Amino acid sequence: MDKALQTMIDNMPAKTGKSLAEWGVILKAKGFEKHGQAVTFLKTEHGVTHGFANTIVSLSKNDQTNTDDLLTNQYKGKELLKPIYEKLVSEIATFGNDITNTPKKGSVSIIRKHQFALIKPATITRIDLGLKIKDKPTSGKLENSGPFGAMCTHRVQLTSVDDVTPEVISWIKEAYDKSV
Repeated sequence: MDKALQTMIDNMPAKTGKSLAEWGVILKAKGFEKHGQAVTFLKTEHGVTHGFANTIVSLSKNDQTNTDDLLTNQYKGKELLKPIYEKLVSEIATFGNDITNTPKKGSVSIIRKHQFALIKPATITRIDLGLKIKDKPTSGKLENSGPFGAMCTHRVQLTSVDDVTPEVISWIKEAYDKSV
């Protein structure tokens, strides 16, 4: 996928109030026959800018992949990591009802107003948990962002459910609290 398009998709919740998947559900329920009708609807009824509206409609029509398929594909051959993902998502859900989990091809973005965490099955034996916690020094398991670059400020490598410790949960909560 084009890097600019991926950036647009990543920024969609902050700029439009909903993820691409959420917009797809809305458009599917409306059942527009023409591209222009759907674009006009998003612009007039939801205040979405033309660029985002056009992208949402185009991608919603072309991408019939659902969330379950994205997650299944992420963990294909990495099934032993799925309990770690489930534990993380379960713990994060307790923070509040303003969280959106947005699965992508290789990871799941966890978004409040902005992305504050990213869960990526990095290898067959490890999940990389990316966190966005500005001005927090690295220490021990809380490493620099590594392969996440600017998307996250920190990374925690998890190889078992036991690695999802209270300390790790506190770092995720800190990222959540700062994502307002």
